[in-house]
Amino acid sequence: MPNKEKESIQLLQGTLDLIVLRTLVTMGPQHAYQIATRLQQISDQLLNLNQGTLYPALVRLEQYGWIKGAWGRTESNREAKYYEITKAGQKALGEETKTWRRMSALVERLLLEES
Repeated sequence: MPNKEKESIQLLQGTLDLIVLRTLVTMGPQHAYQIATRLQQISDQLLNLNQGTLYPALVRLEQYGWIKGAWGRTESNREAKYYEITKAGQKALGEETKTWRRMSALVERLLLEES
């Protein structure tokens, strides 16, 4: 069996929205590169999001009305779209967090049952 200690992990469907919303609550308005970098840091380099993964999630969250984007300048004076969570997004984050906790508790119970 291969060593999976430092192998990147795959996100379960629906979890990216949850962690992006949580990141924006914690960090405030961020552009996509900052979000990806923060998630990589928090995950101890196990979560590597590419543009093909993150940008569609940001577009989807914006379409839901859970985040809003506005163009601004980065620290290096580049133009970037900064995203921030909306009130609807904060509510959705609360609901999604409850759902995630119920699901992860269920999976944990099932895994313990197999032991």
